[in-house]
Amino acid sequence: MSLPEIVSREQWRAAREELQRKEEAVSRARHALTAERQRLPMVEVDPEYVFEGGDGKATLLDLFEGRAQLVVHHFMFAPEWESGCPCCAAFLDQVGTLAHLRARNTSFAAVSRAPFTRILPFKARMGWAVPWYSSCHSDFNRDFAATVDQDGDLVERPGLSCFLRERDQVFHTYAVHGDGLDGLGTTAGLLDLTALGRRPQGSDRLKCHDEYDD
Repeated sequence: MSLPEIVSREQWRAAREELQRKEEAVSRARHALTAERQRLPMVEVDPEYVFEGGDGKATLLDLFEGRAQLVVHHFMFAPEWESGCPCCAAFLDQVGTLAHLRARNTSFAAVSRAPFTRILPFKARMGWAVPWYSSCHSDFNRDFAATVDQDGDLVERPGLSCFLRERDQVFHTYAVHGDGLDGLGTTAGLLDLTALGRRPQGSDRLKCHDEYDD
């Protein structure tokens, strides 16, 4: 394995300062891109999708749990698979507690094509409390490019879709798939994908996850 060059403290500091200038330029570009993303137009979601979850059947509106925004993780888990995708599992592992998202008026849920009877034991095995729904009886995955037709075969794609709710109307605001998920998974990263972003929702101050008001 090739290791970094050994230099003096002064040489390291000069190299670090040069790199920091480049990092700051990338950060400014990222902030500008986030602002542009939040100016994207949105489209109303017309179909009445039906999902199956821990409390039975649910609509897309139900997945919001009364909050203004919803981030859906398209977790790759085809109906014929015995367990979920390891890469999607690693992504969901890093999401962690949802309290910080929920305190900012944003819900999060995983959705897969596998029947809920297969999702449930895998979810228990992973020790996750995140809401997870089956879309096996709807076209949700296809409509949001999480399942695509390739040469006659259905292929699963990992991704995230963001939705905004205005009373009982649901709008699709953003989507990202495949390698676009690299570097995502934190509360800030997920909020940056949404239409409302990190703007204050009540209190913008981060707290320990057990200190938020329900």
